[in-house]
Amino acid sequence: MSKVLIVRWCEIHLKGKNRGFFEKLLYDNIKHAIKDINCNLVRIPGRYLIENLSDLDVETCILKLKAVSGIHSVSLATCIETSVENVKKVALDVCKDKVGTFKVETKRADKKFEIQSTDFSRMIGAEILKSNKNLSVDVHSPNFTLYIDIRENNKTHVFTNTIKMMGGMPVGSSGKGMVMLSGGIDSPVASYMMAKRGMKLEAVHFHSYPYTGELAKQKVIELAKIISNYSQGLTLHIVKFTEIQEAIHEKLPEEYMITMMRRFMMRISERLANKQGAGAIITGECLGQVASQTVESITSSQNAVNVLPVLRPLIGFDKLEIIDIATNIGTYETSVLPYEDCCTVFLPKYPVIKPKLEKVEYFETLLNVEGLIENALNNTEVIKL
Repeated sequence: MSKVLIVRWCEIHLKGKNRGFFEKLLYDNIKHAIKDINCNLVRIPGRYLIENLSDLDVETCILKLKAVSGIHSVSLATCIETSVENVKKVALDVCKDKVGTFKVETKRADKKFEIQSTDFSRMIGAEILKSNKNLSVDVHSPNFTLYIDIRENNKTHVFTNTIKMMGGMPVGSSGKGMVMLSGGIDSPVASYMMAKRGMKLEAVHFHSYPYTGELAKQKVIELAKIISNYSQGLTLHIVKFTEIQEAIHEKLPEEYMITMMRRFMMRISERLANKQGAGAIITGECLGQVASQTVESITSSQNAVNVLPVLRPLIGFDKLEIIDIATNIGTYETSVLPYEDCCTVFLPKYPVIKPKLEKVEYFETLLNVEGLIENALNNTEVIKL
């Protein structure tokens, strides 16, 4: 008899002939996540098992698994040699102190086991009722369910708990994306959403020293560290954006400042993405939330990108939905720290909300766009997390 964690995958079961690729990728991601824990990760049909895990490490292991996309749920189970007597003994022990209603649910992957699943559930349920007078059966809305999972390798898993996990697809199964990471609430959530869909992430942050200080930079690094847990690591590119902002502020109308900044950011993000082998740019834009996120403003910034798709996973979310996710993934408290990023520097009093593309393109002729971009890229700090 021993304790094991049963790890079930999410959408992989929908895959066809290349299903093995996804299973192997998720296995590797789980192994990386729990590398500091003394245990064994085993692959069996339809799921993974984490074995030889000490009681002290169970909670830590589950916490680490919550950051691994592609996992549907986890259960802490008792693993025994398959036999009627062994299952009965464990079932009675699990239920001895419980009160209320229950049901027994058996899955029989090992068809050589001599008793049908429904008959076995009924048999074990009857034994539980005889030994614990504080319990009664309710097959529709029980207080708890005793699960009996009879496997093909002469092992049976008995458990009552199922912990919902991140879901999605394994990181690395959907290519790589370059996320535009600010110090706000939205872009870390957008990062998480794309990691959940299997995208490996790199991040670019635009820093305007001395207008934004070291605390603002450190805040973004802390956010990147949190995101790296969901992305199986992360490389953060910190681009010095000061010269570009000063040039825009000096030569162009104030109301177009945010619009022009976004176009520069898009161009720089695309070039970094191409250099790092990323196939998309990711932003935290949410339609209508601020002046730079109207349809016209988004069209203007999109126009600055040559080839790569721009993914906006939060485009239809409202702010409260985004805050809920930020709270759940652990980025919210850092995001609301009062350190400004470059988008709040030189903020115009009345930013244009419907920029005209012909005006935007004309204004760019007044700047040395290529020179400014090259200088910014040459003054980029790279941090591996």
